[in-house]
Amino acid sequence: MKKIILLCFLASTSVICSQNNVTESILEEGKLLFRLEKGSWYGTDDMLSRFESKKDSIGGYLSYETDEHLIRTIFFSRYNTDHILIRYTFDSLPKIKPLQTDTIHKVASELEHSLIKIRQDARDRASENTDNFFSFYENTALNFIPVITEKKRTVFVITGPQVSGIVILGNDYKLSYNKTNEFKTKAKIHKSILQFPYTSEDKDNPTVSTIHTHLITEYISSTDICTLLLYKDYVEWKQHIVMHDKEVSIFDLNKETLFTMKRKAWEKIYDHEIND
Repeated sequence: MKKIILLCFLASTSVICSQNNVTESILEEGKLLFRLEKGSWYGTDDMLSRFESKKDSIGGYLSYETDEHLIRTIFFSRYNTDHILIRYTFDSLPKIKPLQTDTIHKVASELEHSLIKIRQDARDRASENTDNFFSFYENTALNFIPVITEKKRTVFVITGPQVSGIVILGNDYKLSYNKTNEFKTKAKIHKSILQFPYTSEDKDNPTVSTIHTHLITEYISSTDICTLLLYKDYVEWKQHIVMHDKEVSIFDLNKETLFTMKRKAWEKIYDHEIND
């Protein structure tokens, strides 16, 4: 498994970084995926503490955003996926305690039915992996995040660690579906998998920034942003940089902002700081 840790320091410069429609969309999507995963985290914790007796009957879970911009997390039955065992409602940015817990209204809505269907299809494709498209690594697990908007139906697949102390980027995928929830295409978002420890081994030299390279896409991915936000309270580094041949993406974990600049401009700044 390839492991890369690069320390990087951005000195103050007069360069104006920018965003465009593409990067604004990436940032928005990344923050949505983060909120969905946060709801799933908190929903799972609550389910295990309060409804452990239901655990063996659960076939899966997912989260989605309501029309009111709240986050709803559902756990559905392994015997009938349209049967909802627990339905949580969280704030738009989920907090540990849900706003509402519902174990009475058990029939899946039309939206929930579609989300479950594409999630399960993506999960089955990864499990069968007949064309070896998906990669699997020790001490990791694939997480499936279905998203349905007016324009598209997508399942994002991200790799999460099953050990503490590391953040995983890469080994993520995007599966697309049509309006009737039929599979269309699948694509890899990264070509590899990277591990970043929460902290530096050298206490006198904490990690300031982490960095990785994109070969497939010009900008940071929404899955990168989702993962970085999920772990921002655990890591000592507060900035992540994605390098591409043409573009450089700079994501601030604290401010939750994304800026980009041309690779040529970045290299000029870097050379200036090194030689100054």
